Amino acid sequence: MEDQSELFKAVSEIRDLVRLMAEPAIAARDQKFRDQLRQLVGNSKRKASSILLMDGSRTQTEIRNETAINQGDLSTLVKRLSEHKLLSGDGKRPKLAISIPANFFEGDDTDE
Repeated sequence: MEDQSELFKAVSEIRDLVRLMAEPAIAARDQKFRDQLRQLVGNSKRKASSILLMDGSRTQTEIRNETAINQGDLSTLVKRLSEHKLLSGDGKRPKLAISIPANFFEGDDTDE
């Protein structure tokens, strides 16, 4: 059992390294979508935090509770993301359709 745990840990580290090395290529491929995402989020910390939680594992209510974003703002954000094809699946458990690094919104330090 311990061997499986060590194997899982090693595979996870390899995955993280591959993501790090692939980030410039992913950024180039997704540039148009990333520009649209930045435009939709603007300078809102709450929207940016909400976007980073959109991995398909949380409901909109859970995202609201973790980020303190207004319900209407989140609902509108999810709708606009869907319209721009930036979400996959339905909006109940929003999942961003593109990959972004955790520091994607750094420097956007104001809020609405």
